[in-house]
Amino acid sequence: MDKKEIEYRISELKLDYIRLQNDLEKLESVDGKLSPLEKQIASIEEELSELRKRLRE
Repeated sequence: MDKKEIEYRISELKLDYIRLQNDLEKLESVDGKLSPLEKQIASIEEELSELRKRLRE
């Protein structure tokens, strides 16, 4: 992956993260099942961290 591809992927992940956070808030308000969304959010956080690390290198 080159720098532009990494930056594009980061922007995609940020949008997904925001969407999932909104979904999580909605589910919390109706006492829905949160663990699948929490796992997805954690996965996005890990991928973002890895991509940012690759950008710094």
